[in-house]
Amino acid sequence: MSALVTVAHGTRYGPGNAVAAAVTQRAATLLGIPGTTSYVELCAPSFASVMAAAAGPTVVVPLLLSTGYHLRVDLPAASALSPHETVLAPALGPHPLLAAAQASRLVAAGARPGQPVVLVAAGSTDPAAEADLVRAAGLLAEVWAGPVEVATLSGRGRRPAAVVRPDVAMSPYLLAPGHFATRARTESLAAGAAVVADVMGAHEYVAQLVASRFRALALARAA
Repeated sequence: MSALVTVAHGTRYGPGNAVAAAVTQRAATLLGIPGTTSYVELCAPSFASVMAAAAGPTVVVPLLLSTGYHLRVDLPAASALSPHETVLAPALGPHPLLAAAQASRLVAAGARPGQPVVLVAAGSTDPAAEADLVRAAGLLAEVWAGPVEVATLSGRGRRPAAVVRPDVAMSPYLLAPGHFATRARTESLAAGAAVVADVMGAHEYVAQLVASRFRALALARAA
């Protein structure tokens, strides 16, 4: 049986790292197996150290929402440190379950179904990540049954100040609290956002997606 290892970016903000651990625990409970949380940087245990100490076959599920350097370079290199077979899943997003988690957070924040939404992401200079955000916005628009625009806090794309209007609700395309979540909230409120939703966090839909990725790759490996 393969082991589940998740890998998040990592942050110096403890509650942000705790979200990754909570998602892993919920997914492991759904699967009925142990789960290990690891981080690319800024928090222990590091993904590289977990891979080097692997005791058997492993399915790695990144808790990263878009394609980027870590997924293309860092994670495959660290995965190769394992003495056992390792299968690396793609980025967690975009995915309908993440859109459903965002919609749930919007409702909890007081947004009206169908209200215009601005999806605010950390951002990247990678064109593939930009395409992921466009797809994520489309998925949220389907679930929400309302228009969704994209803003980013860095890299390519427009900033919240250029997109957020007084009638919109802001939905952070972020898993955990921390620097980017604080900026997304602050900049959106400054631009007049009517509603600001919480990050996806350890939502049950996020855990279901991690468990689904594990099952698909574990079955493929067994086959």
